[in-house]
Amino acid sequence: MTVVKRTEGCYEVQDVEFGKVYRWEPGSVMVECDCGERTTLTRLESVCMRCGTDHTHTVLKILAVQQLEDETLHPWRYAGDREGAGLPC
Repeated sequence: MTVVKRTEGCYEVQDVEFGKVYRWEPGSVMVECDCGERTTLTRLESVCMRCGTDHTHTVLKILAVQQLEDETLHPWRYAGDREGAGLPC
């Protein structure tokens, strides 16, 4: 298996009618399996769909929990100006 690309987990910010919603996007790894299949794997989905090879150990090692900055873990604390956000009075 060859690692092609690694993506850190992060929050995606979505603007909604009365503010913002923060949705967690877990980390993932794009790999090329020994069978030639290119696929994106996560902690929950780590088996090659083509040949059935279980890459769990490698995926967990690559996506090992790292010490993330507080701003990455809690972006709503750093949202800045919230004037006009929330329910109208």
